[in-house]
Amino acid sequence: MFSELKFPVPWGHMAAKAWGPLEGHPVLCLHGWLDNANTFDKLIPLLPKDCYYVAMDFSGHGLSSHRPAGSAYHLLDYVSDVCRVAAALQWRRFTLMGHSMGGAVAGMFCFLYPEMVDKLILLESLGFLLAPEDTEAWLKSKRVVIDRLLSLEAKQQAPKARSPEAALQRLLEANRHLTAEGGAILLQRGATETPAGLVYNRDMRVHTNRESLTVEQCVKLLQKIQDRVLIIVAQDGLLIPHKLDSRNHFVKALRKAFESTLKEHIQIAEVPGSHFVHLNEPKAVSGIISNFLMVQNARARL
Repeated sequence: MFSELKFPVPWGHMAAKAWGPLEGHPVLCLHGWLDNANTFDKLIPLLPKDCYYVAMDFSGHGLSSHRPAGSAYHLLDYVSDVCRVAAALQWRRFTLMGHSMGGAVAGMFCFLYPEMVDKLILLESLGFLLAPEDTEAWLKSKRVVIDRLLSLEAKQQAPKARSPEAALQRLLEANRHLTAEGGAILLQRGATETPAGLVYNRDMRVHTNRESLTVEQCVKLLQKIQDRVLIIVAQDGLLIPHKLDSRNHFVKALRKAFESTLKEHIQIAEVPGSHFVHLNEPKAVSGIISNFLMVQNARARL
């Protein structure tokens, strides 16, 4: 069983759902880009029962309010979402668990507020969203963010309504790692029924604006939170080096740096499954995560 939570913010509210006893060890769970808190529905019931898990919807996602007109969505905006929820919960120190983009948000929060995080769990994420290494490509990526925001404002298009079947099919087409069951779970919180059909809840402006970090900076930042990091990589996910194309050389280099420079401080576990392994096959990761959560002040032994 879970309960729904809602926290006021200046532009509306942040939504979340919670499992476990209020007095349990706090664990804040962060979903991926265009997903929502339901991404943890199948995993959390398999984790230790003495923790209090809160899975939040980032602004512009799930049941949380969209940011005000004229606003963009930057990585630090999502970090501030975490700050607001933690403050509303009156949490001074807690565990962070993030999937995909949620892992990048969790990583950045750890670097900015290391005193507030006791452990970091990254699911199909290395804790960073990396900008293009080439300067011109980096500049182009920043321009695209601005141009797309202005284009959306100019068009002022109403969200498209779809039948439940079409809404699910569109979601699965855009997420080849999702199963039909997983897609349906996300859609329960990710769409609203209208007289014309289902309308996705997500804000059209939520295209990620990546932060610019080098591999060396990433390694130095991770050293600030060493001995408290678990990274879970799916064998058919997005982070397996030999399966990545040349455009993802940064991810390859970053993972290589983790395994060489930080191998004594950060656990990296490979499991069978896809990018949404925690949702599609939660038992593949629940044991590893449970062991990590239960071990105090030391690395869990995988």
